[in-house]
Amino acid sequence: MKYVTPSVRKSAFNCPHCQVLTTQFWYSAHADRLDKDQLPFVVGRDNREEYRFEHIKEPEQRKELNDFVEKMVTGRPFFDSNSQYRGFDVSNANFSKCYECKEISVWIFDRLIYPAKGTAPAVNVDTPEQIKTDYNEASSILAASPRGAAALLRLAIQKLCKELGQPGKNINNDIGSLVSGGLDRRIQKALDVLRVIGNDAVHPGQIDLRDNVETAEGLFRLFNLIVEKMISEPKHIEEMYGQLPLEKLKQIDERDKKSLPQA
Repeated sequence: MKYVTPSVRKSAFNCPHCQVLTTQFWYSAHADRLDKDQLPFVVGRDNREEYRFEHIKEPEQRKELNDFVEKMVTGRPFFDSNSQYRGFDVSNANFSKCYECKEISVWIFDRLIYPAKGTAPAVNVDTPEQIKTDYNEASSILAASPRGAAALLRLAIQKLCKELGQPGKNINNDIGSLVSGGLDRRIQKALDVLRVIGNDAVHPGQIDLRDNVETAEGLFRLFNLIVEKMISEPKHIEEMYGQLPLEKLKQIDERDKKSLPQA
C-alpha cells in the first residue's frame, strides 16, 4: 500500500488517526484572550456531571450543549462555530482535518503534535504486542529524534528475532542463524539495514540520522515488511490451508509421503 508521510506541505497524506490516504483540509488557528483571572474551559470525566443542562427547557438547545460537552470530555481538538471575532490569528499553529474520519490533527510549525502516534506508517497488526509498544514509541519521536527512533527500531528487531526462535542476545548472530535456516536474502538485507543504521544511531558510525527523517521513515517501512514476510504471510497461509476439507488434507499428506525419498 502506498504511504504518504503527513506534512504541513501536503494536501493529501495518510491520516495520523485512521491511516487512510486521503485529502486533508487545512485550518489556521485563532485565539481569544480570556478575561483577567479566567481559566481555560476544560471538561473531564471528573466534572462532567456539572454540565447536564436540565434547567434548559428547549430540547434541541439542551442536546447541542450536551453534545458540545461530550466532545470536550474526549480531550480531542475539534471545531466549534464562533461568530464573535475578538482575538488573534495564531502563526505556526495549524489544524488538518481528515476527509475520511473527520478527526483533527494539531501542528506546531512543521511538526505533528496531536495525535502522538507520529508520522510513521501504522505498525503491522501481526506484530507481537510487546514489540508494537517499541514501534509506536519510535514513531512518536520520529520528527524530534530520527536517531532515537532508529535505535528503538533496532531494539524492536532484536525482540522480533527472539520471537522467531533466536536467543535474542546478539542481533547479528541471530540474523546469521536465520540465514542458515533458509531466510530469504531480501529479508536478511532488510534486517541488516535496521541493525546497522540502528546501531550507528547510538554509537559513532558513518550514518548520521540527526536531521535525516526520510531515512528513518524508511526503516519503519522495512520493519513492517519484515513482519509481513516472517509472520503475516505464514499465518495467512496456515489459516487458509486449515480450512481445506479433512479428506483433501489427507490426500495431500499421502501425496507428499510418496514424494519423499525411500530409505
